[in-house]
Parts: sequence; structure tokens; C-alpha cells
Amino acid sequence: MKSLMLVLLSLLIVACTSAPPALQTGPDAERTFDGLVRVDNARFRDAWADPEIDFSQYNKVMPGGARFEFRAVSKTAGRTSLSRGSRGEFWISDANRDKLVGTVSAVFKEELSKAQGWEAAEEVGPDVLILRGALLDIVSFVPPEMIGRGEIYLSSVGEATLVVEGIDSMSGEVVFRAVDRRSAGPAGNEMIRANTVTTWSEVRRWARRYATILREGLESIHESD
Repeated sequence: MKSLMLVLLSLLIVACTSAPPALQTGPDAERTFDGLVRVDNARFRDAWADPEIDFSQYNKVMPGGARFEFRAVSKTAGRTSLSRGSRGEFWISDANRDKLVGTVSAVFKEELSKAQGWEAAEEVGPDVLILRGALLDIVSFVPPEMIGRGEIYLSSVGEATLVVEGIDSMSGEVVFRAVDRRSAGPAGNEMIRANTVTTWSEVRRWARRYATILREGLESIHESD
């Protein structure tokens, strides 16, 4: 059986600090409503895992669907304060909402199709892990039109909260959950000019970053088999 540490590394929650990831223990350990235990020093802002699960039992993955929720923003929000270097919240058109859903979904599908050591499953089984995702509170910082105000430079084109859950296909129980909110934009304090090309480039880069972490996490489960 793989060590708990390898399991945690496999679950997208590799530490981003010098301290290794570790499940909380003892009577004060934080547990979720469904019995998962918090992982300290995680890459994601919040991460929980089932300490009793050996994830090496899984070698097939089944998509469990994805949910997309957008922040309620009026069509006129942010326009009065639009200026160079400013950052307001802007309404996202139905067409751009559909494009965002399609873009993010396509990137994740493409990246996960590359996962070594995993097969796509069409029905449940003891070796099948269901992956379910959600992108919540999606907000855009990009003005829908420039309306004669000149060039706009932004440090981020938007933000969203990503939720990833792994579900045992036989029991239907969630065995890990990771949650993080991150901006879609260049690293550091670099600014980008807001336009259609740069906006969708940053969205794809944001999705690729998370999809790659997910793929590498899946692959690491079977690295030493």
C-alpha cells in the first residue's frame, strides 16, 4: 500500500512551502461535514482527504460533470470608474459565458486525456475514480467594450474559485476535495493590455495550469507501481 504522503502528493495538494503536506490529527483535527480531514501546507487554499483511502486502487477515471456559476453583475457595473490600471467587475455576455465554459472544458478534457496509467471508464467499478469539478463565483475584470476610453491595462482578466472532488464510484463517497481561488493573469505585478486576444489567452493559461496539476496528480499515484 502506498504511504499516506504519496497519496496526498497525488491529490493535487503538493505543498508549495518548505513544510510537507500533512493531515491534521488528534481531537482538534478539522473535519468536513462528510468526514474528510484538512490537509495543512497544501498547494490549494483548502484541501481535505479521506485518511483511510488507498488511492492506488484506482486506475480508471470517469467524468462526473462540471458546474459553472457566474457572479451576479449588472450590465452597467464598473463602467463609470473605467480608467488605465483600474479594476472593476464587468458583466459577462451569454456568448462569452458559453465560450468560457467551452474553453475551460476543452482544456481539461485535452490535458486529462494525456494522463499515463489511467483509462477512461464508462461504468462504475472498484477501480474507478469519478472526478467532479466546479468553477464558482466567476467574475470578469475586462470591460466588454472600450467605449472610447483608450487602452486599459490589467493585472488580471478575472477570478474564479475552482473546486475539484474525487468520488469513489462504488460508494459515491467523496474521498478528496480541493478548493482554490486564483486570478487569471500574468505572474507578479506584470500588466497586460485588455483585449479579446489577451483575455482568452489568460483564461486558457489559467485552465491549463490547473488541468496540468490534476493530470500530474493522477499520474503520480501509479509512478512506483
